[in-house]
Amino acid sequence: MKRTWLLLTTVALLVTSCKKEQEQSLALGDWLAKIEVSDGQILPFNFTLSLDGDGKYVMKIWNAEEVVVVDEFDMEGDSINIRMPIFEGHIVGTFTENEIVGEFIEESKERRVPFHATQGISERFDVQEDAMVNISGIWEAYFNINTDGEYPAKGIFMQNGNKIKGTFRTKTGDYRYLEGVVTGDSMKLSAFDGSHVFLFLAQVTDSTLNGKFYSGKHTVQEFMGARNEGFELPDSDNLTFLREGYDKFDFSFPNAMGKNVSLSDPMFKNKVVLIQIMGTWCTNCLDETRFYVDFLENNPNQDLAFVGLAFEYAKTEEKAFEGIKRLKEREGVDYPILLAQYGTSNKQKANEKLPMLNHILSYPTTIYIDKKGEVRKIHTGFNGPATGEKFEEFKQQFNKTVQELTGEGATR
Repeated sequence: MKRTWLLLTTVALLVTSCKKEQEQSLALGDWLAKIEVSDGQILPFNFTLSLDGDGKYVMKIWNAEEVVVVDEFDMEGDSINIRMPIFEGHIVGTFTENEIVGEFIEESKERRVPFHATQGISERFDVQEDAMVNISGIWEAYFNINTDGEYPAKGIFMQNGNKIKGTFRTKTGDYRYLEGVVTGDSMKLSAFDGSHVFLFLAQVTDSTLNGKFYSGKHTVQEFMGARNEGFELPDSDNLTFLREGYDKFDFSFPNAMGKNVSLSDPMFKNKVVLIQIMGTWCTNCLDETRFYVDFLENNPNQDLAFVGLAFEYAKTEEKAFEGIKRLKEREGVDYPILLAQYGTSNKQKANEKLPMLNHILSYPTTIYIDKKGEVRKIHTGFNGPATGEKFEEFKQQFNKTVQELTGEGATR
């Protein structure tokens, strides 16, 4: 009888233990995440957790007006793996109801940073004191100052009390949606979009910025800026061009079936072709891809074709095509995306694949080919929705250019 009682007790404890393990869950609502970057600095960002109609977790990451929706959770016991949408990055660690501790990892880039999230906190940065200045407006800025890699940027900010949002535009794109505070004479801005880990810290006056830009644990750049409402960056249509001696652009890269595709293929005959040099790891490329997908849905035109040339970090061809497939499925991309390079996104090596270009300065870069096969325009970078008026300006110019090219006669 005693043995029977002990056996029943043991079974009951095991069942209870398994049940508790199965019931391990995350609290819903507001969370504050913190990622450690270089110099021991902490990048905060906000997210909310909810359940969808099937009872599965949905994470919404907030950066100003941007919402990044994450819906791939793998949980077992107290272990958790949260996969980012589109990008290969994922959060791996352990969790309790109100806490997640682990790392944000991108294997192909060989990058990993400490990650910690706590439920119940909604403020992104601590505000120690009221803002001493208002930095709303346009700023002429320079990054990597006093180095051979120095480059210009345009700061675009809107401040309301202590809160601030905006972005930095460069000649190759923008740093997307940044959100933060001005506390005293300090500016603090951050963004985490599932791929990029951006933190900007600066001392500010009414007319100057002096600070550091942290990108994960792999990049620290000093920057400085001055208020300049009239500042503008170089024209992004004049940065990349055909080398002397070349009068045509062409390519030949494989699709997912292993078939090489080139500009001379029948699918492109007598069509305006937009060639998108991009990567599935690139958030500016994602913004541009979404714009192209939306444009094609709303402007069906038999005289227009798109093709993507992907330069991938993924270490193997198989992994690179997995990333391309994931992008196409999740974003509804109907046009072909070919694999131009894998194992690196090095721009010098990319130039070796496309020697007719003076350089590949930026991902993305789009090449406009008319119906006769002539290069009519090369647009470097992409100013996405975070840039506001610049994005609207781009859309208008894009529509005008496409209408002009598709309205012309053939043939090649």
